[in-house]
Amino acid sequence: MSKARRYITAGGTLACALGIGYFMQAGAQSPAQSAELVPAQTVEAPVEITQIELTSAEAVPPITAPEPVALPAAPVTLAVAEEAQRTNTLPKEEVAPSFACDYVMQARAQAAAMVEVTLSAPCQPNTGFTLHHNGMMFTAVTDNNGESTLSVPALTESAVFIAAFEDGQGAIATATVDTLALYDRYVVQWRGGTALHVHALEYGADFGGSGHVWAGAGRDMTRALKGEGGFLTSLGEPEMDQALRAEVYTFPTGAASRDGTVLLQVEAEVTDANCSRDFEAQSIATGANGLEVQDIVLAMPDCDGIGDFLVLKNLFNDLKIASN
Repeated sequence: MSKARRYITAGGTLACALGIGYFMQAGAQSPAQSAELVPAQTVEAPVEITQIELTSAEAVPPITAPEPVALPAAPVTLAVAEEAQRTNTLPKEEVAPSFACDYVMQARAQAAAMVEVTLSAPCQPNTGFTLHHNGMMFTAVTDNNGESTLSVPALTESAVFIAAFEDGQGAIATATVDTLALYDRYVVQWRGGTALHVHALEYGADFGGSGHVWAGAGRDMTRALKGEGGFLTSLGEPEMDQALRAEVYTFPTGAASRDGTVLLQVEAEVTDANCSRDFEAQSIATGANGLEVQDIVLAMPDCDGIGDFLVLKNLFNDLKIASN
């Protein structure tokens, strides 16, 4: 398939003007000031004083000091503070606030071979992280308290889950899923917006029929527990840019209530984010010999085909169901 790739090179010029300014200082000298000499006045001859008589003022008696005020007749009592009791107990040192952040993750097996994964990371509120599980990975986000609770389809009986934050911190948890052998699972995973969808047509169902299971009609695990049909689980954060996404289809092969066939196919939507380029994805399927993993590289159509779909019919083998 041909792909149109256009590269646009834009050039520009940048002109810079440099200005040189001159700053001049001018200091005017103050005119010199001159002073005229004024001739001193001539002092006349001193006057001679005679017949000087000595006199003195009469003595003034001192002012009588006030009589002292008598003290009150009541006796004055001296107060002494009581001696504080001595103690051998020293004051306790206040505990300094702790800045440690404990990451705690737990995994608990549930019905239909699902696992409830809980994460507590108080230092990571409203923060995205990647949850890894035996090759499957998707993006999740903690809440305001740094906590997250996820329901994840197990891919192995000894299931290992790893939560990894971008700063290198994380946690790990394990769970034993004894009922996994009763179920078949099919996974597609990719990065970015909504691009891939798993479609399961159970027991000859047509698109849009009651047996058509996909993201628009995911069903729930109750059908699987009754052996009536499968269900689909969507994982990841669709609103986050470049988030890791995954879809998992589960069918109760070991507990099916009737014979039949399930047709499986994957559709890839042409979007403005993946048109005219190679789109990479991955598929995972459970099997008798372990997990079957395939890397997918799709040459997406030109951007004129936005909204169209590529149908991948042979990515997964169809299921042959025998009732139990």
